[in-house]
Amino acid sequence: MSGNLQEWLRAHADELDQTQGLAAGVIPRLAADGLFGIGVPQELGGSGGDIRDAIKAVAGIAEYSLTAAFVFWGQRTFIEYLLHSPNHGLAERLTAALVRGERAGATGLSNAMKFLSGLESLQIIATPNEKGWQLDGSLAWVTNLRKEGFIAAAAVASSADAPPAIISFDSAYSGVQRSDDLDLMALRSSNTAAVRLQNVGISEADVIHADARQYLPAVRPCFLGLQCGMSIGLARASLQAALTLSAATRNQLTTRIEELQRLLEETAAQLLEGVHDGRFKAKAAPLFRIRIQLAEIVQQAVFLELQASGGRAYLQDGDKSFARRWREAAFVPIVTPSLTQLQIELQKQAAAQVA
Repeated sequence: MSGNLQEWLRAHADELDQTQGLAAGVIPRLAADGLFGIGVPQELGGSGGDIRDAIKAVAGIAEYSLTAAFVFWGQRTFIEYLLHSPNHGLAERLTAALVRGERAGATGLSNAMKFLSGLESLQIIATPNEKGWQLDGSLAWVTNLRKEGFIAAAAVASSADAPPAIISFDSAYSGVQRSDDLDLMALRSSNTAAVRLQNVGISEADVIHADARQYLPAVRPCFLGLQCGMSIGLARASLQAALTLSAATRNQLTTRIEELQRLLEETAAQLLEGVHDGRFKAKAAPLFRIRIQLAEIVQQAVFLELQASGGRAYLQDGDKSFARRWREAAFVPIVTPSLTQLQIELQKQAAAQVA
């Protein structure tokens, strides 16, 4: 990350969090730094490396702004969907423009991840026609739906005798309707909205994978790994702030802060290793536990920062970074898959093993 981007994020983190005024500028800023190309093959317009490099980049942004990291996650995860797609024509058509930030990519697969765990039915129906399929339905919460235009991924249920599929659709397609931005208490410049599809036509060229049940387990480690980067970066920022405050006030928190820092880095290393070697594709439970542990570390980190700050953290004219991180931390447990959903899935897997 360049110094210019660091300064921009530091200067505008609160505005990104609390207003929608900078929503149009996040993608161009991140793209100008080459961040979307990290972990993307050079032949597709990227800078090379692998998914671990992308996770580290998300974490780096999250140290400054979870809003910017959330947008980064959405864009980079959509690119990852294309990298795992057997539809090489689609990947060749879209990836370079997404890497350059000329197009916005929205994951739209939160509903699909819940569906994979048996927690929710698919919200979009695909009806075959002479040109491909007609899409009807809606997605209630999607990030990076830029008002200037976007491409989104979604899981669709077939009205015919076919498995659920993963498809993409463009905001320019007739029948795609974006809602106003959701009235979030934080992360307000993330272009988070609902989208409704009514008589939207797509073709084979828009299909990411014809079988969602086969595709989703393979891409889920990248989806969750990049998402975990947000927790890692936020926890690092909060713990560093807490450590600085603790040293200045000579309180008794330093040992606890340093212990949590060590646990954070150990957990981050386990995440990177497992995503890289592919173990999470066959066994998702360890990845779920890492996601839960990182979320718990975030909550402990912001609480330690609060304790290190004392009453100053509660003053409106004080450093607003803590208040922003407190709001950002409230988002970590609920972003799909939420901690509750992951815990339910782990309980189901444990019960199945006993049976």
